[in-house]
Amino acid sequence: NGPGHEAGQHAVTDWSDHNIAEGLGLPNPSSVYEILRGGEELDFRGRSNLVELERQLYMKWGLGRNLILAWAPYEQGVLLLVVPHYAVAAYTVSTHGMAPDQSDDHDFVVRLMSGPRQYSTSQIQRAAQLLDTDTYYARLRQPLGTSNAEVELIERMIERYAVSFVRSRAVALFDIVGFSLLSPFEQMTQLNSLSYSLNSAHSKMLGQQIAADFARSSTGDGFYVWNRNLGVAADTNLYHYMHLVLADNAVAHSRAKEGTVPRLRVSFHVGSCYEFPRAEGLNPSMTHDIVGEVTVELARMIEGALPGQIFVGDFTSLRRRRPESGTRPSDVDSVHFVNLAQARLSSLNGLELSGEAIESIKCYLTGKPRDDGTFTIRKLTISDKHGLSRSVFNAKVNIYRRAAEPIYLGVEDRELSKVALPIESVEHILPDQHGTAADRHEAAKKGGSN
Repeated sequence: NGPGHEAGQHAVTDWSDHNIAEGLGLPNPSSVYEILRGGEELDFRGRSNLVELERQLYMKWGLGRNLILAWAPYEQGVLLLVVPHYAVAAYTVSTHGMAPDQSDDHDFVVRLMSGPRQYSTSQIQRAAQLLDTDTYYARLRQPLGTSNAEVELIERMIERYAVSFVRSRAVALFDIVGFSLLSPFEQMTQLNSLSYSLNSAHSKMLGQQIAADFARSSTGDGFYVWNRNLGVAADTNLYHYMHLVLADNAVAHSRAKEGTVPRLRVSFHVGSCYEFPRAEGLNPSMTHDIVGEVTVELARMIEGALPGQIFVGDFTSLRRRRPESGTRPSDVDSVHFVNLAQARLSSLNGLELSGEAIESIKCYLTGKPRDDGTFTIRKLTISDKHGLSRSVFNAKVNIYRRAAEPIYLGVEDRELSKVALPIESVEHILPDQHGTAADRHEAAKKGGSN
């Protein structure tokens, strides 16, 4: 029967078509058509073929019991790597701390979750052996075509039934201060206000022709927000987006009645995470949630933040490999990242906030003054309720408008010593070690302090 099971045959494991499909019905047609809207190049038979593939993917998914990690064109259909969700976790635990000569297998399994899902049949068979699972042959109405459009559509379909591992993703955490002390009505009002600020800032960036594909998931008292695009450029766009959200919130504060607009604190970090589709009813959707090292760090950072404060984590943002050269430029640390973000802020000049055009924006990491009028960059360590500590930087943003008062975001460095917080200075970095750090001298003169 080839490398997998024919559609409709009973599998060796107990998650056969019959066992899974019983009582489940069919996938939501609207979710299928949402994906196929991008397949205008396909004829009716080609689109009908993918609808049949979606039906079989849904059956093998089994309400989330299984993950579909890889696919390959095979005979008159598709060969799938279908893995019980616990099998990946069990394999990861069993290979933790493995010998170097076995690490290739571990890395191969991680790669299955870290990029495009199309593999060769031999690679899928190898993965099935490592994960102690079966392959599955989904027989279709006709063999797949060879167009890139069809491959892209299948990738999108598979993504809804898989878990993805991302090695380096920037995420911002917006947290509403004192949320648990608010009445239910105030909680609803402030979450709606924050949601509006997120939408408004997103719309403004799209209006500036900035590549912004932002996603969010709720934390209950705020949101995790990330850019679906990857790389340092995408990460700096998220950092700029964070500025605009906070600016919109600050303008709303100046105009609204007390209790209707949230007081925010924000943490920004880059790290690894897992992404998984959010279910809608009994169907996976194109909307994702994230969890991993980056969200854990953000949550622990925010515990030590003051109202209105912006924390930037101590991270390394991974630059993507250049296809033309096959090389990858050096990675970017937190200080260099903020310098890059400042250098690219000119793209927001002219954008309007509350009817007034932005003249310039200065973003920087704070520190103590030096004799020459510049400032250091203060690296802080914060301790959480679990007794764990991590390094962070205190960030500020100054937004200057042509015919309105400036908007100052963040907490001044000198204010940190006036409050009792589990924060300690661990290092003072000289800005000339990382190039020009966002024109600190000018920022200090205009903003009043670093």
